[in-house]
Amino acid sequence: VSKAVENGMKALALTDHGNMYGIKKFHDAAKQQGIKPILGCEMYLAKDRHARKKLKGQKEYNHLILLAKNNEGLKNLMKLSSIAFLEGYYYKPRIDKEVLEKYSEGLIALSACIQGEIPSFLISGNREKAEEALKWYKDLFGNDFYLEVQYHGIKEQEIANRGLIELA
Repeated sequence: VSKAVENGMKALALTDHGNMYGIKKFHDAAKQQGIKPILGCEMYLAKDRHARKKLKGQKEYNHLILLAKNNEGLKNLMKLSSIAFLEGYYYKPRIDKEVLEKYSEGLIALSACIQGEIPSFLISGNREKAEEALKWYKDLFGNDFYLEVQYHGIKEQEIANRGLIELA
C-alpha cells in the first residue's frame, strides 16, 4: 500500500490465491493511506463439479480473478470463498461454474494468468473452446468481464496474449 501511495496510485487490488485472509488488513491499510481498496480473490475454478474429488497430480481447475465492485459483490465473494473451502476443498479450495452463476452478482471477473480457462485453451491450440468459454463469461458478467494480458517472458504467455488480443 505504501508503494502504491509513493507511485501516486489511487486504487489497489488484493487477489490472494484461493483465500481472502489478507483482505481486512489490506482494506484498513489502504483506507488509512488514502488508497481505494479493491477486494478480490484469485479463485480456483473446478473444470467439473467443485465437490468432486480427483487423484492427486491431476490438475482439475483453472484460475479466475474475481473483484467485488460493491457490497453485494463482497458478500458474494465471501460466500464463494466459504463454499470453496467447505464444499470444494481438495488440495485447493475450489468453486465451479454452477456455484459461480449463483453468486456472480456484484462481481467483476478477469480471465487470469495462463492458468485461466481461456488462456489455457489458447495455449493448447483450442481456439474454439476459448471462444466458447469467453462467451460463457461474457453472458454471465457482461461488461464486467475482462481479458487479462500479462507479460513475464514466458513462452506460453506470449501464445496466450496473441490469442487474447485477437479475441478482444
